[in-house]
Amino acid sequence: MAVTGGAAAHPLFDLVGGTPLIEVSALRGEFPQASVYAKLESMNPGGSIKDRPAARMLRDALASGALRPGQTILDSSSGNAGIAYAMFAAALGYPVEIVIPANASQERRQRLTAHGARLVVTDALLGYDEALREVRRRYEADPDRYYFADQYSNQSNWLAHYEGTAVELLAQAPPDVTHFVAGVGTGGTITGVGRRLREERPDVRIVGARPPEFPGVEGLKPLGSGHIEPAILDRAVVDDWIDVDVDAAGALSFALARTGIFVGQSSGAYLYAVRQVLEREPAACVVTVFSDIGDRYVSSGLWEP
Repeated sequence: MAVTGGAAAHPLFDLVGGTPLIEVSALRGEFPQASVYAKLESMNPGGSIKDRPAARMLRDALASGALRPGQTILDSSSGNAGIAYAMFAAALGYPVEIVIPANASQERRQRLTAHGARLVVTDALLGYDEALREVRRRYEADPDRYYFADQYSNQSNWLAHYEGTAVELLAQAPPDVTHFVAGVGTGGTITGVGRRLREERPDVRIVGARPPEFPGVEGLKPLGSGHIEPAILDRAVVDDWIDVDVDAAGALSFALARTGIFVGQSSGAYLYAVRQVLEREPAACVVTVFSDIGDRYVSSGLWEP
């Protein structure tokens, strides 16, 4: 995924993708007939699945001339996308400004500032939607200063998964896959993978893991009345929605760690949704994504006994 069109290629972009599909054993005791697999997205250079859309958005913006020398890369993020922007921008020599809610984990904020990103922090009590409103206010006040990546509306976001994540998954997964489980941060993963599966494996059911508004799941966005919905989210590809129990999802993050897989809060939420699928179909073959690495949640209390 080398950058072209306005910037010299940087080898960091070539490290994005090609993540392994691993078998998950954490639910084997409950569902011995089931098969569960996950794409281990912490193996990306920035430690999360967000490296994929960030690399694609920046690559496409450079190629089209939308991102020009001297501009500042701007977007809102709960953390992982911001880290990806900051990492790639540091490699390319662009400044970055990230609007982030105050409840984003300290580890994410420290990684952002380590790459030189400027953080604009919004009130956590106003939710992630306030970060979305603030980033647009900043862009509209000075549009020439910024390249606004706008991951919630940027078509390159879901295309990164349609042309990357989904293609890898289809090549790696066993032929008897019955379900794909993911959630919605920006909607890029479930839209991109879902559209590809609709075309090539229409028998696979697409399941969305839906967090509660409070306390929520870091990295996943509440949807529904009163919330901003990502423009790129294609609800038509989702066959079923499963509401996530946050405490049970946290316990499953621990269960994964006990099997040697140290991943973040959303991965536990996805495994919770996988478990609900298996309650109904105990011999199903389910594929999901483990979006990031568990180190980013130490200060959040996720790993407290």
